[in-house]
Parts: sequence; structure tokens; C-alpha cells
Amino acid sequence: MSYPTDLKYTKEHEWIRLEGDTGTVGITDFAQQQLGDVVYVELPDVGATLTAGQVFGTIESVKAVSELFAPVSGEVVEVNTSLKDRPEDVNGKPHETWMVKVKLSSPGEAGGLMDAAAYEALLAK
Repeated sequence: MSYPTDLKYTKEHEWIRLEGDTGTVGITDFAQQQLGDVVYVELPDVGATLTAGQVFGTIESVKAVSELFAPVSGEVVEVNTSLKDRPEDVNGKPHETWMVKVKLSSPGEAGGLMDAAAYEALLAK
């Protein structure tokens, strides 16, 4: 699979789409494949503060429960509440199904994330 070039990626398999000082966060196709069928997603509330590299929620599949790691620091400004009723959307369209939107507190942090080519190289290892 080729990964969208308009996203930045973490080694923990989250992605972020940057638009000004806001980032939209989800998990990669690789992550959802490793998880299998997603049955539940636990996300923070609007107003929660995220710290880059720290856990901000969990995703549960029929196989396992995995932690979600924040790619950047900031405040949660929106949560995808539809995932409560349709967590399987993550499996169907992983690079379109977002989890949280974050107002970045340190926009420079995003510079440390991988582009699509670097992420694909990581997966090839």
C-alpha cells in the first residue's frame, strides 16, 4: 500500500494531517491490519491536553487492546464521536477515519514526524 503524502506519521503508527495550527489524528492502515476488527475506541474529551509521545486513548479489536499515542502536543478541540457507534470505520478507511482534532501547542513538534516515504521505509524493515 502507498501511504498518503499529505499526512505525517509516527513510529507508533498514528498519522496526523496538519491544517494551520490544527492537526487531525488517526491510525495507519498498517496499524488497523495488525489490530484486526476494531470493536471499540476510547478517546479523550474535548479540552483534554495531549503531550507528544504520550497515550491519549485506546483502541480495542477482537485480538487486543492497544494504546494510542499523540503525535503532537496540544488541546483536543474535537472528537470523532461516530466511532462510538461505528468503530469498524477505522478498518474500512484508516486514512480518512480520524479520532481527534488537536490545536497544536508546539507546531514545531510536527517537524520530527515522518513523511510517507520514511514511514514506508520503516515498515519495510
